[in-house]
Amino acid sequence: MLVVSDTIRIPLREIAFRFVRSSGPGGQGVNKVSSKAVLRWAAAASPSLPEDVRSRFLRRFGSRVTAAGEVVLACDRHRDRGRNRGDCLERLRGMLAEVAAAPKPRRRTRASRGSIERRLESKRIRAERKRLRTRVD
Repeated sequence: MLVVSDTIRIPLREIAFRFVRSSGPGGQGVNKVSSKAVLRWAAAASPSLPEDVRSRFLRRFGSRVTAAGEVVLACDRHRDRGRNRGDCLERLRGMLAEVAAAPKPRRRTRASRGSIERRLESKRIRAERKRLRTRVD
């Protein structure tokens, strides 16, 4: 069970892992050990995700979602499968935690009278300074 918050819990049966060979240097074992973890999770069809969180997730991470509605994460930071698998789960948890809470609505505010007057006064001073620079023929 991937626990993101009190309300968001993703069962591991919804998440599919595949292990492939990592790229880059690694000595003799690089061509024979499949330690890179590739996580696939159907975010668009997951029954474990509340609808509002799903829409925020798909809006925020839409570029990482396939046409079939799956999120694909690849992790090859570590040299063994278990740690790469945990790294993928942690990255997915972080992505979900980022969109789990609804954003606070913005409350419109007005500038104070004093701040407006200070701004206008500084504009007058700058305009006067520039006007004095010009040469009158």
